[in-house]
Amino acid sequence: MSMLMRRSLLRAVPRNTRGFAAAAGEGSYAEKQAALKAHAAETANLWRRISFYVCAPGILVTALWVNKVETEHAAHEAHVRAENDGHLPEVPAYPYLNHRAVPFPWGMNSLFFNPHVQKDLTKEEE
Repeated sequence: MSMLMRRSLLRAVPRNTRGFAAAAGEGSYAEKQAALKAHAAETANLWRRISFYVCAPGILVTALWVNKVETEHAAHEAHVRAENDGHLPEVPAYPYLNHRAVPFPWGMNSLFFNPHVQKDLTKEEE
């Protein structure tokens, strides 16, 4: 039997399935909605547990670690200031640092300039 004839015979045989509504007859709408609500409740509880038992401790541990690092940094900065008569040593003037081809409209310093941390570039202009 040729392949073409076999294919046409198989297509002609009636099937017992409904191709346009495969899920028709499987439970009622109310059962599906109840199953959907149960699944949603289980998923919400899962993510609530993940938030409380994974995320919250992770945030706490990270906050403690950052506090430790910042405390060490503050102690080191105080030590350097004590060695240099209360001032931080001058940062080397490397040509590739703070290079501005065109100044910002508000001046040479960045918009979020902090004089305690960053070098004041307006003093270099003068």
